[in-house]
Amino acid sequence: MSSKMQTKRLLRELTRLKQTQCPHISLQSTDSLDTWLIDIKGVDSTLYENESFTLQFKFTREYPIEAPEVTFTGNVPLHPHIYSNGHICLSILYQHWSPVLTVDAICLSILSMLNDVYIKKAGPSPKDTAWIFDDATV
Repeated sequence: MSSKMQTKRLLRELTRLKQTQCPHISLQSTDSLDTWLIDIKGVDSTLYENESFTLQFKFTREYPIEAPEVTFTGNVPLHPHIYSNGHICLSILYQHWSPVLTVDAICLSILSMLNDVYIKKAGPSPKDTAWIFDDATV
């Protein structure tokens, strides 16, 4: 993908992120198109309620063919898939990356990962859960 196409994609995503209606995701700063800081706020009724965290997105020239580098900076949530250095163990950031994924989709995936409500209510087997795969209310 050419640099012009990459810039166009990042500008489109930046505009979309600024217009997001999600109260848990907000753009903190973008000093350049290469590095963005995004604040995420813990969802109500979870261990992370009323907590704020900052994600740093670094984009290479190969974005969106290559995933951005995404890490927590500053206050890092205590979570089994997030390391104290801010590194995130989330497959869509590595081997399951797809160019159709966007910054807001990554943020929503991380917020979902931090949602412990399911963990508190889940039975011993995932087959006991009534999963909803097509929910128009979300």
